[in-house]
Amino acid sequence: MSTTVQTRTRPPRTGRLAVVSITLGIFAIVTSEILPIGLLTTIGGEFHVSDGTAGLTMTLPGLVAAVAAPVVTLATARLDRRVMLCVLMGVLAVADVLAAVATAYEVMLVSRVLVGLTIGGFWSIGAGLAARLVPPASVGTATAVIFSAVPLGSVLGVPAGTLIGHVAGWRTAFVVLAVLSAAVLAALLAVVPPLPARQVTSARVLRDLLRGRGTRVALLATVLIVLAHFGTYTYVTPFLRHVTGLDPAAVSAALLAYGVAGIAGNFLAGRTVAAAPRGTFAAAGCLIAAATLLLPVIGTGAGGAVALLVVWGLAYGAVPVCSQAWFARAAPHAPEAATVVFTSSFQATFALGALLGGVVVDTVSVSAAMVCGGVAALLMAASLGRLGRAA
Repeated sequence: MSTTVQTRTRPPRTGRLAVVSITLGIFAIVTSEILPIGLLTTIGGEFHVSDGTAGLTMTLPGLVAAVAAPVVTLATARLDRRVMLCVLMGVLAVADVLAAVATAYEVMLVSRVLVGLTIGGFWSIGAGLAARLVPPASVGTATAVIFSAVPLGSVLGVPAGTLIGHVAGWRTAFVVLAVLSAAVLAALLAVVPPLPARQVTSARVLRDLLRGRGTRVALLATVLIVLAHFGTYTYVTPFLRHVTGLDPAAVSAALLAYGVAGIAGNFLAGRTVAAAPRGTFAAAGCLIAAATLLLPVIGTGAGGAVALLVVWGLAYGAVPVCSQAWFARAAPHAPEAATVVFTSSFQATFALGALLGGVVVDTVSVSAAMVCGGVAALLMAASLGRLGRAA
């Protein structure tokens, strides 16, 4: 199902630094992708577009990444992985600079396309490199460190970027990300060794993977929960501003509380997902459903809104860990292919959720978007409970 190119490369002494540099790269990518969540109203006002239209800054990267994950991985399967990581990180730096200097909304969208290209390629290639960078005994820990960049970017990058954006302007937040991307590129060049292709992922491997029942259950659960989350969280800033009535500084503080809870959720899920993958994943879905369904009811006050955001963050911190673990368990023989499917499905649904949420926000209300997301999260928990037993 896959071919192997033999190499004699041994794990370098700088392997741990290489793992850290890849982790920082994924952190920069995830933060660049979802930064508009915290600045959506400000960006929309700058370009004189609605909140729903501004949500395209979230939709485009996800759509492009969903296509780029399999296409880039297959097209570059025989190229040195270090070279690809460096090229893609350079593309991210260019994208962030372009966003910072954009004078028209169309230019902003072009920068988001470049972000999507980087997400699909870098994540699919970089996430599976731990085994080539550290000794066998450290592979599990190194892999966990790399995967931690997804929730950390989601729960830490957005609040920090939102704070910078509100203090110094949203364009400054993208400048900071461009500087971070350039620093990561320098680190990749300095500490990541040459990584000639070993396992060549083919279209056949991906097709066979998608035929498995475990993979299909993982796909269904991931689609529903990501749809629920990004159909709502993309518009959490407009909700907090217009429904709860928080000022920009208070919104930043609320998102920071969400972020801290998300980090806790990530590590809690890391402890429980191996022993109880279905229960951990279903619990995360139920908590997200509770938070989003109750937000229009008790989130009109600051205390209720922040309390629900903490619950939401705790739950979402577990989602990427649970989803990736389920895909990996379904395909232990093809880890890179499993990562490609995870990345592509996650990003496609990310984009769809942001798009559908924007439609609901513009045609009904931001509160209605929260309710729709809650229903989708309940469906995820119910379907996982029914189908997950046999997967």
